[in-house]
Amino acid sequence: MMTAITSQARRNRWAVSFADLLMLLLSFFILLQASGQKRDAMLAQVRQQFGGRAIAKDMELHAAELFLPGEALLSDAGRVQLARVVAGLRPGRDVLDLTSEGTDPVRERFDEWDLAAARLGAVARELKGQGLRGDRLRIRGLDQMDGASGKGQVIRIGRAAARPR
Repeated sequence: MMTAITSQARRNRWAVSFADLLMLLLSFFILLQASGQKRDAMLAQVRQQFGGRAIAKDMELHAAELFLPGEALLSDAGRVQLARVVAGLRPGRDVLDLTSEGTDPVRERFDEWDLAAARLGAVARELKGQGLRGDRLRIRGLDQMDGASGKGQVIRIGRAAARPR
């Protein structure tokens, strides 16, 4: 009788290891969900740990440094800054996503959303005018959540994950 109980316990030992694995996975996904905006950075680190290649970091451009105040017109300094960006991106063939996060204070001509959208379009037109092919540019949209950062409008240029067919 004693050997039957011992043999049964040995056969069910896998269940404890399996339950431990499930708890670790559950903990990982809870941590991932709780990390919020840091999720992409955390996933990039996990990807590298498992032998994946690192994804190039997005370029962040502050709209206040590119545009005339309250306008969607590029300043001379903004054109120079975008020319440097284009010089670094021109050799590649990847599709580039243009996104906007946050808004700048409203002025007389535009409301916050119109100003953010017009500036994002102006950056796309300037990148195309500076020599990037139009089929490489993809405007992904606006995220109006400025949160507690107080950074104003930030325009991001990053490599797209996959080219849409």
